[in-house]
Amino acid sequence: MNDPSLYQSFDPKEYYRHRDWLIGSGDVGGKAKGLAFAFSVLHDRGLLDAVHLPQATYVVTTEIFEVFMADNRLEEIVRSSGDYFDIVDAFERGHFRPAVREIFRQILTVIRTPVAVRSSSVLEDDVTLSFAGKYATHFFGNTGTDEFRLRRLERAVKQVFASAFNPAAKEYRRKHGIKLAAERMAVLIQPIVGRIRDGLFYPELAAAAFSKVFRRPSPRVRKEQGVMRVCFGLGTRTVDRAFARTFFLSNPHIRPEGNRPADIASHAQEEFDYVDLNHGFFLSARIEYFLKQMTSQHKMAPAFVEWYDGDMLHWLHSDAPGQGRCRPVLSFSDFPRRCSGFFRRVKELLTTFEEAMRLPVDIELTYETALDELTLVQLRPLSVFEELGRREIPDDLPPERILLRGNRMVSNGSLEGAKALVLVDPYLYGTSPDFYEVARAVGELNQQLENERYILVGPGRWGSANPTLGVPVQYSELSNSGCLVEVGIPNAGMTPELSFGTHFFLDLDVDNILYLPVFSGEEGNVFNREWFRSHPYEEGAHPSVRIYRGHFDVLLDGEKEVGVVVSRE
Repeated sequence: MNDPSLYQSFDPKEYYRHRDWLIGSGDVGGKAKGLAFAFSVLHDRGLLDAVHLPQATYVVTTEIFEVFMADNRLEEIVRSSGDYFDIVDAFERGHFRPAVREIFRQILTVIRTPVAVRSSSVLEDDVTLSFAGKYATHFFGNTGTDEFRLRRLERAVKQVFASAFNPAAKEYRRKHGIKLAAERMAVLIQPIVGRIRDGLFYPELAAAAFSKVFRRPSPRVRKEQGVMRVCFGLGTRTVDRAFARTFFLSNPHIRPEGNRPADIASHAQEEFDYVDLNHGFFLSARIEYFLKQMTSQHKMAPAFVEWYDGDMLHWLHSDAPGQGRCRPVLSFSDFPRRCSGFFRRVKELLTTFEEAMRLPVDIELTYETALDELTLVQLRPLSVFEELGRREIPDDLPPERILLRGNRMVSNGSLEGAKALVLVDPYLYGTSPDFYEVARAVGELNQQLENERYILVGPGRWGSANPTLGVPVQYSELSNSGCLVEVGIPNAGMTPELSFGTHFFLDLDVDNILYLPVFSGEEGNVFNREWFRSHPYEEGAHPSVRIYRGHFDVLLDGEKEVGVVVSRE
């Protein structure tokens, strides 16, 4: 079925030109192409009444980017500076031509609600390499005087322009052999999809959905029916390494985190994102502080919020025992039943777009339960990933040679003969607040091991935005690894985040990097602390970072949901 030629030949410009949304005569980039293609499909299938699109999508084409670079003489600093902050500063000090500023001013007479400024580079959302999450998106409240709003918009566009040269994007291009000259940045300017609720602006629910499950946790999951991640509030948490609810569309009741109340609570979304209209900023808040507002503003809240008392989950409107000790969690336990029509529509959309594009697809959307209103905010081809073959694990492996073992969310694959294993000691990490020094130390070793597919082991979530939950590395700091292992240490509050469907896992898929979660202390899981203590290692640039030399194998059996890392010596 995979035939990229149809989508590659699609011309998106007329969609924007016809609506006077096109700024400049250059390319519109990948995100803009996906939205135009989505409109074309929805129009042809008579679905525009059932599926909404953003009310406006203005495209700052690559011509404006190139002119801005030339007018402000930015080419030299882009090529010479190794400091991304210097590049951003230079872009922010640049000036747009008066005609462009006037167009921006006119856009803000049309868009009076909070604004999203998104990257849409020519390489982004390609049929083979997605560049997902490599470039910037900026939200702002669009409040204040007209001049202040204009300056906010200009600054956001400049920051997205500059993100073409950030370390993650540069490393992604290097790893895949793409020259800098091949990349040019376009920008989308859109109203954020959402509603005003007591001075806060956000959609009730946001989701990212994929028409294929390439890394399925169990044979019970049908890979052709896709996977969806749902969060309350703005959709940043569906694609980032943050907690959101994962639904496998062939069986929405399967939970990758397990069905125990403690596991559900520990993997539940704790904060939600919104735009504060009083101050005009993108902010986050803990769910418990907004529970009263949630229950008054969202009639469907009992479908996705429950009380957790440390032992059991209780219905939101029940008299939970000892409710003073309870905390609300976004479990989404009753959501598939109460909103079954939403799940059917998402599955139908994925099938429709996949058939039209002749490729697996990835969509982002928002949903208002009271209005049954679904808005599509992004469509792109899902970068092709070849499912790896099963690797059976020998029954006679000596226990002392098993360094790590996991039995949840294990897919198929193997990496044999790795000569290096890099460990961030889970018991040292977090004992002092130098989280980012640890991340930089991992990045140094990643550079040193450029020509090796090494094994990278650490506590909690690699690439976490919250460093207390995992090492906050960037893509460029783990890009050369062949296998990532996330070790959960329950008493430290760090657990793997089984976030299949995020930008993080898209990178793993495209780069053929294996993934193994290990829940230390749980039955069937092993973190061989004695081996790591007793074997010689080289210390990295931080005391908690170590490199072990030897011969290591990673064996993942997705059918039995068991994975191991073993030492041959």
